[in-house]
Amino acid sequence: MATSVCRAGSAASKALFKARSPTLLCLKRNRSAVSYAQTLQNIPETQLTTLDNGLRIASEESSQPTCTVGVWIGAGSRYENEKNNGSAFFLEHLLFKGTKKRPQAALEQEVESLGAHLNAYTSREQTAIYIKALSKDLPMAVEILADVVQNSSLEDSQIEKARQVMLRELQEIDSNQQEVAFDFLHATAYQGTALSRTVVGPSENAKKLTRADLVDYVNSHFKAPRMVLAAAGGINHKELCDLAQRHFSGLSYTYENDAVPLLTPCRFTGSEIRARDDALPLAHIAVAVEGPGWNSSDNVALLVANSIIGNYDVTYGGGKNLSSRLGRTSAEYNACQSYQTFNIRYSDTGLFGIHFATDKHNIEDMLHIAQGEWMRLCTSVTESEVARAKNVLKTALVNQLDGTTLVCEDIGRQILNYGQRIPLEEWNSRIDAVSAKTVQEVCSKYLYDKCPAVAGVGPIEQLPDYNRIRSAMYWLRF
Repeated sequence: MATSVCRAGSAASKALFKARSPTLLCLKRNRSAVSYAQTLQNIPETQLTTLDNGLRIASEESSQPTCTVGVWIGAGSRYENEKNNGSAFFLEHLLFKGTKKRPQAALEQEVESLGAHLNAYTSREQTAIYIKALSKDLPMAVEILADVVQNSSLEDSQIEKARQVMLRELQEIDSNQQEVAFDFLHATAYQGTALSRTVVGPSENAKKLTRADLVDYVNSHFKAPRMVLAAAGGINHKELCDLAQRHFSGLSYTYENDAVPLLTPCRFTGSEIRARDDALPLAHIAVAVEGPGWNSSDNVALLVANSIIGNYDVTYGGGKNLSSRLGRTSAEYNACQSYQTFNIRYSDTGLFGIHFATDKHNIEDMLHIAQGEWMRLCTSVTESEVARAKNVLKTALVNQLDGTTLVCEDIGRQILNYGQRIPLEEWNSRIDAVSAKTVQEVCSKYLYDKCPAVAGVGPIEQLPDYNRIRSAMYWLRF
């Protein structure tokens, strides 16, 4: 039957294109446009419930046979200090090493028997633990998740094994020049503040963190009001709330001596850091200005601006026909191997910038071209560029919600950052509201005549002096 449908569809399309009727083609395009708008409106609503202890439960129901459920926690390396930096990352390696109820072998066997996937990650402000399973196994998935979050055994033998794994990972990270460049960028941009520290922490801490340090971190930060139980897929919100009440109601919501950990402001400092290594084949350069935090309305315009500049890799096709001016120039003159724009956001600050990898002889040219594009965003970006970039951004937003795991992550992250989940239809409206004038005004606010933070790794002897980089952050206006 499916084959018959495909053949019928093929025959219909051939007939349509043979007719070459402008009316039919226009009708088809209009139907597509209406379909996209209706799709945005028909996305299931995100339901939100709060338990008595402050735990928030958020879910999006669909008819899929699988589901993803996870706990997003407002805790990460920004909540650490120099002594315990790396604790959250260390815990990530221990969460699946057994609980007081389930030894490691039993936990692994139980997850495997469900055909489920259990995973976790840590960032500077958030920690996430999630599981993907069949929808019918939601009760067991929530029970396992609650056990892992609340009852990790943190045995000394497992801590020592995780310590060795972490030290090997630190060596691997040190060989990834892009990650090193971004860590250096944070170190110089937020020097003297909590955001300057890496997520993984220094190797010295990995060698000396004890069980007491990890238990103290859990007791200080794994509190119900700072957690979101998020789920997406073939689930029922009421059932999820009942399961949360059964398994998470015992989560603590009080702090010893009312010592609630608060985020201290992290100041941005225009500065540079250079790690020269002439043995490396490519130089990795990251340049950023201070951007807004999560809740700023300027973020949408900045995302459109980044879409205008785009991303590029030497393996891409298109060459001089790329829509991005920076991409065309990079391809035509071999200015770099790759570049990526970014808008990294935190609670109260952010980093808006560009990272590129290039041969040592092209560093100055690539930096000059990239900063020139920034200044063009502030002064002369066109409506056609903005229209193209908005389409690219809309497509990216839709692609980021392809699958229950991505949807679940979007729910958990947004509830922590915004206190709600902003519907895709509203994001679409915010993007539509951006014009060339908006991009120019917002980019001028964050880019024009601002002091950047610069991080360079590799053969960077030809990286220009900081004052030259700073002087390229404005164009003289007559």
